[in-house]
Amino acid sequence: MKPLKEFTIPFVGLKIGKHHFDYEVEKAFFEYFEFEDFNDANITVNVELEKKSTLLELHFKILGWVNVNCDLTNEPYNQTIENEFNLVVKFGDEYNDDYIDILIIPHGTFEINIQQYVYELIVLAVPAKRVHPGVEDGSLDSEILKKLEELSPSEQKEHKDQNEDIDPRWNKLKNLLTDK
Repeated sequence: MKPLKEFTIPFVGLKIGKHHFDYEVEKAFFEYFEFEDFNDANITVNVELEKKSTLLELHFKILGWVNVNCDLTNEPYNQTIENEFNLVVKFGDEYNDDYIDILIIPHGTFEINIQQYVYELIVLAVPAKRVHPGVEDGSLDSEILKKLEELSPSEQKEHKDQNEDIDPRWNKLKNLLTDK
């Protein structure tokens, strides 16, 4: 996969200290990764790069929304997301990204691409179970919800089953358990 140029940070010319980078992520970004779970997206990504003499520290912060389909009703809605992540970039003999929050890049590297970290941070910020806010507060009027309510077991049936007369022989057997 060819890296996106806008997410490449050339750190070699930066002075030692903190530097800020801001990105706007929309649906086209996820199409690049062939990720089709989001209908639309509007996310602000703030990256603070702190350059030190022997390493780089990156602090990612995302805030925005993604339009996803509800898992219950399949109705699209905007899911608010917020997430943070810290990454330490060290220099070594060869590229190594085995650790979650440590990236080792070869000596002589002059830039770093953060697109994969941004992508994973956004995808992991979306809840595993996506429920439309209208389902939770009861304000969503949907054909699927009506059908689910129609097919769900009613409380009256459950209550009736619990109160049905029990054969007296079973009651005598239950007494055997308590008469120890």
